[in-house]
This record gives sequence, structure tokens and C-alpha cells, in this order.
Amino acid sequence: MGEGTTKIAAERASQCCIEPACGASYAIDERLYSCPRCGGLLEIVLRPGSQVAPQAWRAWWEARAASCDPRDASGVWRYREVLPFADDAPIVTLGEGNTPLYDAPRSARYCGLRALQLKHQGCNPTGSFKDTGMTAAVTQAVLLGARTVVCASTGNTAASLAAYAARAQLQCAILVPGGQISSAKLAQSMDYGAVVLEMEGNFDDAMRVIREVSEDDSIYLVNSINPFRIEGQKTVAAELLRQCTWRVPDHVVVPGGNMGNSAALGKGFLELFELGVINRLPKLTIVQAEGAAPLAHLFAKLDLKSSAHAPLSNDALVPVEHPETLATAIKIGSPVSWKKSLRAVLATGGQVLSVSEREIADAKAVIGRDGVGCEPASATTVAGIKRLVAARRIEAEESVVAVLTGHLLKDPDYVIHYHRNMLCAPHHSADGSQQERSLNGAFRNPPARLQATKAAILDHLSHAAEEAKADGPKLD
Repeated sequence: MGEGTTKIAAERASQCCIEPACGASYAIDERLYSCPRCGGLLEIVLRPGSQVAPQAWRAWWEARAASCDPRDASGVWRYREVLPFADDAPIVTLGEGNTPLYDAPRSARYCGLRALQLKHQGCNPTGSFKDTGMTAAVTQAVLLGARTVVCASTGNTAASLAAYAARAQLQCAILVPGGQISSAKLAQSMDYGAVVLEMEGNFDDAMRVIREVSEDDSIYLVNSINPFRIEGQKTVAAELLRQCTWRVPDHVVVPGGNMGNSAALGKGFLELFELGVINRLPKLTIVQAEGAAPLAHLFAKLDLKSSAHAPLSNDALVPVEHPETLATAIKIGSPVSWKKSLRAVLATGGQVLSVSEREIADAKAVIGRDGVGCEPASATTVAGIKRLVAARRIEAEESVVAVLTGHLLKDPDYVIHYHRNMLCAPHHSADGSQQERSLNGAFRNPPARLQATKAAILDHLSHAAEEAKADGPKLD
């Protein structure tokens, strides 16, 4: 069932520079993060082998859903024919993937859609989408004989790497901006045994330093600049399409931080299209927070009517020097994988936009009313979809999937502060001064203090039911 093709795939894989003027190619077992020739990003390329009928790919992957093989239990390794590993690779897995695709009727009505689905990557083992890439990156670290794996992180990458390094019995060191990640994410990293290094500055400062540290041959860097991370994450495209019974959605919408997620999904969809597994591409759209939106700013300047887009220089994207957002998972001003992401957006006819802190907070609360909990960064997708529907750039009857990247319990303080009306975001006045301003969310649900009597409880429930009826049109 495709097992023979797996080893062949590993033998015909290479690491290639994405810069059109360079295009240098390197062996799959070289420890590289960027092109030694020009400094461009690298991606894994699998050269075509023997022709396989599209229905055969689907049949293999469908059959594995019922298999007891540990590789098939993973929503990543189940699709190993499109991964650059031999079938005897010592995979490091926690059973990642297999995340649910929820119908979200309340969120759909909030956005102005007939239907909306939420692909919840927060249901991975460590609570975020990072696990689908980390299983591949840490497996490659083992194959290369690395002794220490490292990353810079706003929290989710750190938690994921710490868990997978523990499974692989590798030393793990993570570099985080001090005081800028949620305690829940920090707790995971500490509990999994990672060496946690808090530093001054923001994520972009941490990323710069960790790239210097990873020049040591015994250390392996697993941020999204690592092309093997992207390989693992791209399998989410196949899993999503399988859940859609191979019917391609019109739009897939993802949050934008360091851009590894959007780059990976774009790569996954494009490869499945080239294999003939799907006959068209979904439009891939990226949503950023307004205070950390360098790619949205660049996208707004592009001439989208041009049939040919000239390669962009490295300085085309202007970093946000001091990114600001309460959605800490995407508080990144200089995303590493922006070129890969933008390439995917343009190839699929998607868009890049930004949304406000209030829009993110309210969208997150609405997602919660569908019984689905996500961290703030995830809610940028629903906030962005609402904007796009209002602007008629997404039509009400189109099929739309919003990717939720992290679990609600990644940042419970945000939730509590929202519902108690204590959630504040920076506000810049006309004179240049900065103040904290309450977001005053529209869907707050604070706890009530009552006397310990049956009458008090029944009376409160009655009032709550009446308020829910009155608030129905606002939510729906």
C-alpha cells in the first residue's frame, strides 16, 4: 500500500532554494536552514517518480485511518508518500494530527455566511498546530545526529518542541521574550524538561540570536525556517481535504504570524493539485493583527491585476519594529517565511488582511458560543472572514474553512479578562502618546454573585434566558 514508494521518495528528495535567480539544490541530509549561496529560504522538493492514479493516493490514505500501525495513527505520517523520509526512519510521534473539522453555525451567521467550518489544530497533543511540523523536524534532528534542538518562540513552538524532544530524549533549549508569553505555554515547556531562556526584546530579537546559536553543528534549529517543519505541517492540507471528502473548499483562512503555517498549507494544496488528487485550489487567505501586520501592509501595495508577479526583494517586506497585539502567538514583526506564504496566496488567488484587537476578541467569543475554544490568534480568521464577507470578497454561499491554530487553554487569562471587561489593548493618541484602553467586548459573559438560595438561582436563570433572547440578533 504505497510502502515501496516511501523509500524511493526519500532518495529523490532535495533541498532547493526558493529564489528564482538562484535555485541551488542540496542533498536531503545536509544540515541547512537557508541557501549557502544566496541566503534564500529552502524548501523540500520531491521529484516526480512513477505515475500514480489520483484515486490510488486517496485509497491508501483512507485505508490507513483504520490501521493500528503507529505511523498510520499519526495524521502526519499517514501521508508519508509525500514526505522526504525513508520508510525505516526513526519517527518521533505523539499521534499528532487527526484534528476535528467542526461546523460552526453561530460563527457563520456572525460572519454573514450560510455555513462555516473550523479546522481545530488546537486539538493536537500539545494544543497547537506546531505538533504537525515538529514530528518531522525532530525526526530529522535524530537522523542528523543532533544532540540539542532549539527554537525561538512566542510559546506554542516552545511547548511543542519541548514535548517532542522529550520523546526523542534530546536536550531542548528554547528562547522566549521575557514576560511576553502566556504562563500556560511556559508551563508546558518547563514540565516537558526544556531549558527555558527568557531574554529581553521581542520574538524577532530571539529569532536573530537563536539563528546564531544554531551555527554549532551539535545544535538543530526547528523554527519554521526549517524546511522539514513545513513538510510535516503541509499534511494538514491532505487531512482537511479528506475530511471534506476531497471536495475542495472555496476559501481556507489562516492566522499570520511567522508564516510557517500558511506556507505549509499552500505547499500542501499545490502538491496535491500537481499529483491530481484535487482538480482545483482553494483560495488561501492570511489574517494578521493590525499591530503586527507587515505582510498585510505589503499585500495592499501589490498590483494584483498584473498577470505576472516579479520576484520580490528581501527588503520588500518592511518589518514592524515593535509589534503589538494581545494575540501573542502572532506578535511577530519580521516573519521568516513571508515569501513562501505570499507565493502561496498569489498562486491560489487568496488575500492578506489585518483586523483590530476588538474584532479578534469578539470573534473569539463568538467561536466559543459554538462550543469551540481557541486562543486569540486563531480568532483572527473569523474576524477576517467577517470583514471579507462585508466587502463581498467572500460570497455568502461559498464554502469556507477557518483554521484555528491553538487551544483556548493556551491563554486562559485573555478569556477571563475579556468576559470581566478587563481586557485592555494599547491605544495611540493623535499626539503620539500611548494609553491602555478597554476593548469593551460585545459578547461578555461574566460570572454572577448570588445568594445561596433556590429562589436566587431560578430568578437569575430566568433573567439570563431573557437576555439571551434579546442578544440573539446581535450574535446571529
